[in-house]
Parts: sequence; structure tokens; C-alpha cells
Amino acid sequence: MKIGIIGAGTMGRGIALAFAQKEEHSVILCDIDLDFVNKGLENLKKELERLTSKDIISKDLFEPILSKISAGTKENLSDADLVIEAVQEKMETKKDLFSSLQTICKKEAIFATNTSSLSVSALNEGINRPIIGLHFFNPVPMMKLVELVTTEKHTPEFISQMKELVISLGKTPVITKDQPGFIVNRILIPMINEAIGVLENNTATAEDIDTAMKLGANHPIGPLALGDLIGLDVCLAIMEVLHTETKDDKYKPAGLLLKMCGDGLLGRKTGEGFFSYKR
Repeated sequence: MKIGIIGAGTMGRGIALAFAQKEEHSVILCDIDLDFVNKGLENLKKELERLTSKDIISKDLFEPILSKISAGTKENLSDADLVIEAVQEKMETKKDLFSSLQTICKKEAIFATNTSSLSVSALNEGINRPIIGLHFFNPVPMMKLVELVTTEKHTPEFISQMKELVISLGKTPVITKDQPGFIVNRILIPMINEAIGVLENNTATAEDIDTAMKLGANHPIGPLALGDLIGLDVCLAIMEVLHTETKDDKYKPAGLLLKMCGDGLLGRKTGEGFFSYKR
């Protein structure tokens, strides 16, 4: 298959690596202009060097993987078989993108979104083919799960086809209906938000909160460190979607989460969050 991935950020690059490891796929990594894509490809090469140095990906695959990923923009996707968007987590941005893709891509092309919480049904409105949710998890090369977010537009045969595609990547698919937050983020992000509330109330230090959850609940990483890894802006965006869609105040973002995002303290991506990542 010829795979078009729109969004050369962390998730887009990770998805590109997942497909490019398979002989039968070629990948076009796209963004709003080639400068963004070329920067993304530079970062992808660094990520691949790190993954091969740790034997997460075989060293023998380094050059074959890079040779199968090319740079482009959405206008280069006219013959793509599958197009996955991994752009900014904003409904209008994604809807505008899919609307434009209708006139660029062939009729047989499959459209998919990597949204982590937005309504897939809403994304489908006004689009001439069904969009399915293919929600990969960060870091994509190591995380085995993909949420298949389905709507009434998806036939059992189509869902089965997409399930087999995910399995062929060495991932495990789970099928979820289109509900706010789907499965993982509906459970995970409120837990992180609650941990932030515990810190905000001065119940315990950030270190002790994370230690408690690692040793008391057998979590591999504490909720605050996980929030830093995901990106506190992403956590906030998901909480806001859950709060808006469900109209339930149990999903109201913690005040400290709002403050940290307002101050630009977003976790690993900015070097500072609940913990410091500056060297």
C-alpha cells in the first residue's frame, strides 16, 4: 500500500516508521510545506538512529526504512491507498483537511484519523467516504495498541480489513465505538488530572504521588511523569473535550493543569513540567 501521513510531528513520524518497516508499504510524510516535512524527516532519522542503537528496530532495517519514506504535501497524495492525518488536535483543522483531500485523493483511498479524543462521527460529516479512527499511542515504535474507532458508516467487512492491517504492523487493535476519549483516554487522562488535583491540594509531593502509583498500583510510570510525557497541553485538550462532550464536571480540568499550560510548562517537550528535563 502507498501510505500518506499528514503531520510530520512526533505521532506522524512514529506512524511513518511503523508502516515503513513493512516491505509491502511505502510512505509519503506530509505537512503544510516541505520545510516542515524536511525538518520532520531529520528528526525521524535521529529517532531511527536511537531505536536501532537500542535494538528496538533492527540495524539492518535502517537504510531500507529511510528509503521507503519520502517527503511531500497533501497534493502528492492523489494515488495514496490510505491517508492518515496526525495534525493539530482541533476539529476545524481536521475537517478542513479531509474536505480538501476529497478532491485530491482517488475514490478508493481510505481516510483515517489519529485523533486521541475528538468525535470521529463529527469528522465524517460532509465527507464522501467513511473516516475511521486509527489511534496510535506514543511512542509508536514501542506501543503495541491501536484503537480502531468505528461509526455506523463502517461495515463489518471494512472494520475487519482495518483490524488485519493493524495486526500486520505488529500492533494489537481494540475496537471502540465513537465516544468521548474512546477507551484509553477516557480512563487515563482523568486519572492524570486527578493526580494533578492531589498535587494542587498539597496532599503529597509530585515524587511521592508518582512513587505511590508505581508501587501501590503497579504502574510502570507515575501519572505526573506520564502527563509530562504525553504533553500537558494534550492532556488539557482531552479533558476539555471530555468535559464539553459529557457535560459532567468530573471531567473539569484541574486548576493547576490550566495554570501550567498557560505558563508554557508542558512537560518533556518544553523541558519543564511536573519534573525537569533540562540537561
